[in-house]
Amino acid sequence: MLDRRALLLLPPAMVVAAPALQAQSDDPRLAERSLGRADAPVTAIEYFSLTCSHCGAFHRDIWPRVKRELVEAGRVRMVFRDFPLDQVSLRAHAVARSFPPERYEPFISALFATQDRWAYARGVDHKAEIGKIAAMAGMSTDTFNAAWADDALARAILEARQKGEAEHQVSATPTFIIGTQKLPGAIPFERFEAAVREATPR
Repeated sequence: MLDRRALLLLPPAMVVAAPALQAQSDDPRLAERSLGRADAPVTAIEYFSLTCSHCGAFHRDIWPRVKRELVEAGRVRMVFRDFPLDQVSLRAHAVARSFPPERYEPFISALFATQDRWAYARGVDHKAEIGKIAAMAGMSTDTFNAAWADDALARAILEARQKGEAEHQVSATPTFIIGTQKLPGAIPFERFEAAVREATPR
């Protein structure tokens, strides 16, 4: 798991939420991003960072089965919450939120699938590589550049992350909130499914 020490990689001015963000509360890019039926009996929340290798492992290896057997089956609604731990992930989260809601999850899945290419490769141009993936997902160059450079959106994402820290005492990624359980780490499908089963009303 990646923890809050990685926040040292963020510029200090970005870590402090700006008072002016209240005016952005109606920005559709800041609306909830989720997948699954609104009336699903259980809601699962995932706090994740797009540069977190453990988050990547969950999304590549576990999420497809969770999506197929739990989300698409109507047993759980998955809510995605940004918890960027460095400057690159912060900007990638901003780009993801600039897609229409129905294209958000496919895009973050694409980023996780190619994480070794754009997040960890030595000497990589992070922005250029993420831009290529965004273009393949249908985002124009102008929209991508605007999202990447949008400091107000970035600060709003950090403000939401701070709320997650306060609400659920999140300090590492990924962290899952399922019912009353807080489950850190790239948990296996069996543990995820057991938590959903325990949280399902009888």
